[in-house]
Amino acid sequence: MRHYLFFVNQPYAYSILRPLQAEIRRRGGRVAWFVAGCSSAPLQPDEHLLCTVDEARAYPAVATFVPGDWVPHFLPGIKVEVFHGLARNKRGHATEDTSDHYTIRGWFDLYCTHAATDTAKFSALAAEHGHFRVNRTGWPKLDPLFSAGAPAGPRLRATDEPPVVFFASTFSRNITSAPALAGVIGRLAATGKWRFIVTLHPKMNAEIVQRYRAMSGPNLRFVESNADLLPLLPEADIMLCDTSSIMFEFMFLDRPVVTYRSRMAGPYLLDVQDVEAVEPALAQALERPPALLESARALCEELHPFRDGHSSARVLDAVDEVLATGPTPRAKPLNLLRKLKMRRRLRKALAVTAQSAP
Repeated sequence: MRHYLFFVNQPYAYSILRPLQAEIRRRGGRVAWFVAGCSSAPLQPDEHLLCTVDEARAYPAVATFVPGDWVPHFLPGIKVEVFHGLARNKRGHATEDTSDHYTIRGWFDLYCTHAATDTAKFSALAAEHGHFRVNRTGWPKLDPLFSAGAPAGPRLRATDEPPVVFFASTFSRNITSAPALAGVIGRLAATGKWRFIVTLHPKMNAEIVQRYRAMSGPNLRFVESNADLLPLLPEADIMLCDTSSIMFEFMFLDRPVVTYRSRMAGPYLLDVQDVEAVEPALAQALERPPALLESARALCEELHPFRDGHSSARVLDAVDEVLATGPTPRAKPLNLLRKLKMRRRLRKALAVTAQSAP
C-alpha cells in the first residue's frame, strides 16, 4: 500500500486534488492532507488531515502533490507539481512562452504538464537543469468533467427561461473586472432578463466580495470561493470573466466566453473594453458565433487534448516511473536562502489555517 500527501495552500486545491485522491484509493493507496494558508473546513469526514508539521514530516508518503508554486522541502517523498490552472500566462497569450511563468526554483522533482507548449519548455529546462523530470499527463481537476460526460454545446432551457451567466473574476488589482462590473451585473440581474452565478477569487478584496454577496437574490446566486465550481459550470449558458483561468475550463463545455479587458484576449473570446458593451456581448454570445467556438475548440485542444477522464491515472503512472527510474542526473540546488524564506512563509500560512479553524 502506497501513501501520498497533498499540500494545500489555497481553497482551489481541493477540487484539483480530489480526483487524484479517488484514483489513489481505487489503486488501494492512502492519502493525507496538509493544509497551510487556507481553511481545512472543506475536508470531508473520510479525508485524513495532518494537523502539524511534525505529523506531515513523519507521514510515509512516496510523493507530495502540489497545485501551487512552492512546497516545504522537508515534506516526504518526491515533490510533484500538478499546477493550479490551465492558463500559463496572464500577461499575454494563454500559451505564450514567458520566463516569468517558467521560473525553476528547485522545489519539484516532477512536473505534470498539460499543454504541448508548456511541456516542450519544461522538458528543455529539465535537460538544462538536470534535477527534475517532466511528463505530459493532463490535469486531474478535469477528470470528473470528462468521465461524467458533461453535456457539451448549448444548454437546454425553456423558451421563457432567462439565460444563465457564470461570472468569475481573478483578484489582481490590475486585471480583475469585479469592481468595474458590479454595477452592470447588478442592473442586469435586476431586470430579470439574465440570471447570474457569481464567484470570486479567494484573495479578492473583502469589500468587493461583500458587495457581490449582498446582491444575492432570485437572479443572482453568490458562490463562496471554497466551493467546488466544476459541477456548477454546466448550469450556465455563457461565462463572463476577465483573466481567470476558469474560463478555459468552461470552454470545454463548448460554450462562449465574454471577457472584460482580458490580458488573454484572442479569437476564442468576446472581449470588451467598456462596461456598456457587456450586455450586447452577452447577447452576441448567446447566438454561438461559429468562428468564436471554433477558435475556442482549437485552444482547448492545445491546452488539454486529453478527454478520457484519466489524467489522475497518468499522474500516478508518472510518479511510479520516477520512483522506478531513481535519482536525476543532478541533485536539486541547496536553496538555503529560499528554504529560510519558505519556513517563514509556512509559519504565516499555518497561522492563517489556525485562525480559520472552526
